[in-house]
Amino acid sequence: QVQLVESGGGLVQPGGSLKLSCTPSRSIFSIGGMGWERQAPGEEREVVAEIRTTGSTDYATSVKGRFTISRDRAWNELDLHMHNLKPEATAVYYCNLALRMGAFSGLSPYWGQGTQVPVSS
Repeated sequence: QVQLVESGGGLVQPGGSLKLSCTPSRSIFSIGGMGWERQAPGEEREVVAEIRTTGSTDYATSVKGRFTISRDRAWNELDLHMHNLKPEATAVYYCNLALRMGAFSGLSPYWGQGTQVPVSS
């Protein structure tokens, strides 16, 4: 069973920057779409950013211009670069990858365990 390992979370001051990373625990046959979601305390989970196999990206309106999603095709690492962070960005962040485990398998969604990002002075 593959797991998605997240790293990079932690306390950051308002206006600061942080990079989150997500990597599969073992090699994967192929990867489809990738994305980051977050869930703030007392709120529903929301999609923050997505990147497709074509390389095209989409962002939630609240983070556009400040967050950048990227993927390393050679290694299958997914990153989220966050700049000018605001207190309302405080949440648990989850990566989401669509993985194909074998040549004859379909794409299945997987989520990371979540990493805390508190934005506070």
